[in-house]
Amino acid sequence: MDGRWVEVAEGVLVRRHTELDLNTGLVLGEQGCLVIDTRGDGVQGAELAAAVREVTPLPWRVVLTHAHFDHSFGASAFAPCEIWAHHRCGPALAAGAEADKKAWSEYYREQGRPEVAEAILAAEPVPPTHPVAERTELDLGGRVVELLPTEHGHTDHDLLVWLPEVSVVFTGDLVEQGAPPAFKGSWPLAWPAAVEQVLALKPSVVVPGHGEPVDRAFVREQLAELSRVAELCAEVSAGRLDRAAALRRSPYPEDFTADALESVTNHSGHA
Repeated sequence: MDGRWVEVAEGVLVRRHTELDLNTGLVLGEQGCLVIDTRGDGVQGAELAAAVREVTPLPWRVVLTHAHFDHSFGASAFAPCEIWAHHRCGPALAAGAEADKKAWSEYYREQGRPEVAEAILAAEPVPPTHPVAERTELDLGGRVVELLPTEHGHTDHDLLVWLPEVSVVFTGDLVEQGAPPAFKGSWPLAWPAAVEQVLALKPSVVVPGHGEPVDRAFVREQLAELSRVAELCAEVSAGRLDRAAALRRSPYPEDFTADALESVTNHSGHA
């Protein structure tokens, strides 16, 4: 199986997956457990479900940090169950699933991994059953998990999963470790505010969507980088800076910054 459990607090586990350096999560209560993200297809979701069952027989609920395929397409392996997500996640999943299938199946074919490509094409994304529009508490029995919707950042439907008792937050792809943040289709001008929401919680452990768990100092550094990208995008959008100069001055590689600039253009005029 692709993954290993890392306990970041008592009863709070991160599943570190080799594939895409992805993180999923498991929170244990006395009466139930919460699975955080479900991987990228039905096969991967089934692997994760089996790994969860090796840890606990408790009934599960699922929360999705956002709709991108690698975080949500494995949910069918857990259904039927409650699936919690940002209130804009369901529409985003419905609108973007086919494009994700096409793009990522082509990617894996080019990588010489047709079995993964076929699994992605065969995936049946499951719509969230419980949309979250405001701070929401889930009681797992002796442990309360808070779901905190953000406005715009990596997507327009990023959801934080906060465990105040142990000071751990799962951020989805609002925070990335080991690689630059993914700006394609994102909201670069608003992204820093979403990360400020993470820091306002004063977490001891931050679990990014990909990469190793990090601390607040790491997140502050990434916030500074995201703020710099937002400034450059705003300057280009206002006509005060040319694209080439923005690419040179960015803290991230050119292709990532180019995606940020394109995203700002595509989202111009949208809330």
